[in-house]
Amino acid sequence: MDDFDAVFYPGGHGPLWGLTENKNSIQLIERFLAANKSVATVCHATAALLNVKDSAGEYAIKGKAVSGFSNSEEEAVQLINIVPFLLEDELIKCGGNYHKVDDWLTFAVQDELIISGQSPASSTLVAEKLLNQLNN
Repeated sequence: MDDFDAVFYPGGHGPLWGLTENKNSIQLIERFLAANKSVATVCHATAALLNVKDSAGEYAIKGKAVSGFSNSEEEAVQLINIVPFLLEDELIKCGGNYHKVDDWLTFAVQDELIISGQSPASSTLVAEKLLNQLNN
């Protein structure tokens, strides 16, 4: 971890199954945030933040602006009954201050060290925000 300044999680549906409960990923994100290092996610990869806790045992996204694949986007791709959960709903359940725009538009939010984008179209914007954070 000392050799890295940030972590970037790309999207795709896989993170809903592979990262939400992954202890190594959760620990990595917790360590990065505790070390004052940025964590960036795009689309479904924001699911990697769902079980991340801060030093007080609270969800790390509690009260933080976050984004990720919206319920309406999931419905548009006709996977609402396939995915294990709806990311928008789960981010809100964990106390995240969920933000979104119309489906498929470029959108990303940054709240301190956490940067998240809504859809695949947001990948470049999330990367730009992360680079700006690293350069400041």
